[in-house]
Amino acid sequence: MALTVPASPYDFVFEPTRTALVVIDMQRDFLEPGGFGELLGNDVSELARVVAPLRALLDAARDAGLLVVHTREGHRPDLSDAPPSKLARGGGELTIGSHGPKGRILIRGEEGHDIVPELAPLPGEVVLDKPGKGAFHATDLELLLRNRGIERLIVTGVTTEVCVHTTVREANDRGYECLVPGDCVGSYFPEFHEVGLRMIAAQGGIFGWVGHSQDLLDVLTPAIARS
Repeated sequence: MALTVPASPYDFVFEPTRTALVVIDMQRDFLEPGGFGELLGNDVSELARVVAPLRALLDAARDAGLLVVHTREGHRPDLSDAPPSKLARGGGELTIGSHGPKGRILIRGEEGHDIVPELAPLPGEVVLDKPGKGAFHATDLELLLRNRGIERLIVTGVTTEVCVHTTVREANDRGYECLVPGDCVGSYFPEFHEVGLRMIAAQGGIFGWVGHSQDLLDVLTPAIARS
């Protein structure tokens, strides 16, 4: 059964069985005090505020039967999947592969690479390790979605203007319709967050739709009760 949720630039219509909730990079090194994000001088509370509304949406999506996909940005321990151009960026003492308070930075298997406990994946949920910003780059995400008959994505996570935006743009080019709940994505820079959301919904939804998690909960909860 199709559900309709208020959004910008107009209502977003989706069928839960053909929709995936994508949770982008809610990792300890990005969100927690003492992690890589904070060491770079960022205010991690700007990202931490996303956890509570995203947890509520994640619970509702699970109950409604949506496919749930978690992503983590990170690299192999030998950095063989990290292009030199990425490794060279930043110029500070701590870069990808350096030893930080939560283990080697952006290295798979390290403490900081893992997802925050509040949003921990359940057994059987997809956890996709990606070497780049977008969730489609060098991963099998598209294969997973096509095999499940997924047509629409609800994209959440961090950061709004980088990994979330890149994933939405990649999805748009592949024919997926994307809804971004604004309170379930975040940036270290509030101005980037705001403009990033405006860019998605501009010009009649050039990349997708922007909404609010409460509106999604309002349509998902009755659907769960009917099932």
